[in-house]
Amino acid sequence: MEIATVTVPCVQEIAKEALTTIPDRYVRPHNERPILSATATQPLPQVPVIDMAKLLSQDLKQPELENLHHACKDWGFFQLINHGVSDSLVENVKKGVEEFFNLPVEEKRKFGEKEGDVEGYGQAFVFSEEQKLEWADMFFLVTMPPHSRKPHLFPNIPQPFRDNLEAYSLELEKLVMELVDLMADALQVHTTEMKEVFGGGTLSMRMNYYPPCPQPDLVMGLNPHSDAAALTILLQANEIQGLQIKKDGMWIPVKPLPNAFIINIGDMFEMISNGIYRSIEHRATTNSEKERISIATFYNPDINSILKPAPSLVTPETPAVFKTISVQEYYKGYLSREIRGRSYLQSMRLQNENQETS
Repeated sequence: MEIATVTVPCVQEIAKEALTTIPDRYVRPHNERPILSATATQPLPQVPVIDMAKLLSQDLKQPELENLHHACKDWGFFQLINHGVSDSLVENVKKGVEEFFNLPVEEKRKFGEKEGDVEGYGQAFVFSEEQKLEWADMFFLVTMPPHSRKPHLFPNIPQPFRDNLEAYSLELEKLVMELVDLMADALQVHTTEMKEVFGGGTLSMRMNYYPPCPQPDLVMGLNPHSDAAALTILLQANEIQGLQIKKDGMWIPVKPLPNAFIINIGDMFEMISNGIYRSIEHRATTNSEKERISIATFYNPDINSILKPAPSLVTPETPAVFKTISVQEYYKGYLSREIRGRSYLQSMRLQNENQETS
């Protein structure tokens, strides 16, 4: 899908210059700076933890399915433990991403974003020279199905990283389909309704590198936004925290558990669930000590699918909250603008809904 974007400098290279102050283009206005919510009075709540082994167990499934339902409804985020993806594969993917970002900049530029394309190495959603930039570099590409891969990207990834990404993509595709079935069960939606939307979907990955920043309180690693996709599976590649989610008006830092995936509901799933499951605003901050690396994997319905609330969730008592739109049209609109909170998802609401407009 083509979009018009502006090429920007490599932040990793800027960070190597031992700056004491950052370039003006990264300094946010006061109202956009990552001020943490006050935590003096009481500890902040933590993202729910869901156990995949319990969800797949005949005896333990029902109570854990209720936990999953509440996590998706009340938080839009959860940490998934015992997910079944091998620890060694996960470690190999983490290592591969770190090694990729440590390549010489000339090597990484061979994977650079081409004009009008969102895939590649660089920074996405930059539409003007005046726009404030994020303190991050990223490498974004479609990994599944194989015929959707760009010939200049995936096949040129160095080995063994390429094979590990292939294996990881297959494992995550399987995991997503298991989760979609479980969520359909929790929502009491017939699985065929979900299969119509999710069958034959695509998997894409965004590898993020947030260099150390001498003035982390002035910059944003990743702007506050909700994800366009149906589901996101985040793997934290090192121990540095940075992900924060907006809950009840507060920004809450997420403390990743060892060997867990952080999973969140995307805009498309909120639409399909008729607003029952929530796509939550989140952001990434930076720190002055060490880089942070993460790998976000997005599951997207097939480009020819139609997005609409699942028919069994639309009743006279619970009318449709969202418009009917093709996945292709949805992405066309999403990719044509700077990411800002949940504003694009809100534009999908039917006019008779006067819910939140954040």
